[in-house]
Amino acid sequence: MNTDLLIVTIYSYMFGSIPFGLIITKVFLKQDIRKVGSGNIGTTNVLRTGKKSLAIATLLLDSLKGYISVYLTLVYFESLISLSGLICFIGHIFPIWLNFKGGKGVATYLGIIL
Repeated sequence: MNTDLLIVTIYSYMFGSIPFGLIITKVFLKQDIRKVGSGNIGTTNVLRTGKKSLAIATLLLDSLKGYISVYLTLVYFESLISLSGLICFIGHIFPIWLNFKGGKGVATYLGIIL
């Protein structure tokens, strides 16, 4: 197996699977975002908590993880950009840390296309 392919797949998935919505609400609100609204970990559900600043932070961080994943791939493994974006997106939707139940991927996709 191509080592570059494996490296890109692993770090793209790991970036994508960081549940920023869950982390932010646990730290600042001391609650589990999965128990609010739709139960998703994304920006829209964080907004349902009534804290716009936390929703904006979630949006920015979820976008940033998609951007960073693709940017690193552009710099080091240029031919694997599409794979990196796809795997990061999949990591957000199916994070291993949350039993493969994540967000919708809108903000992460935004970061990928930027």
